[in-house]
Amino acid sequence: MTLPTFLTHLLMHNGGEWTDARFRSFITSALRAASRRWPPKYKALKEAFVGRQTNEKTGKMAMHYKCCACEKIFVAADVQVDHIEPVVDPTTGFVSWDVYIARMFCEIDKLQVMCKPCHKVKTAEEKLDRKKK
Repeated sequence: MTLPTFLTHLLMHNGGEWTDARFRSFITSALRAASRRWPPKYKALKEAFVGRQTNEKTGKMAMHYKCCACEKIFVAADVQVDHIEPVVDPTTGFVSWDVYIARMFCEIDKLQVMCKPCHKVKTAEEKLDRKKK
């Protein structure tokens, strides 16, 4: 039995067990995991580093970083490295893997350190922009 052309794209990955969406999710997850080791992310953290200070929660010395948005100081566990420009552009959406990878593995000038609350707000705004367009 031959499938209609519009359905054949659903059976292209993992011996036909994965849809395009499942495959894309798998690749996206693998790239995000690899990006955690991307050297410019560590350089961005180094630039936001303000020194070792006593962690108020634990009473121990800890590395502290400055959030670029609210400009407050946070321990390492409470900051994240953010892409200044979203990896998936809100106006064009997903274009290609080449564009996605180039944006994911960008240089330090396109990265910033944000506290988790500020990063959460920025990410929510970007998602809302994508839904509107």
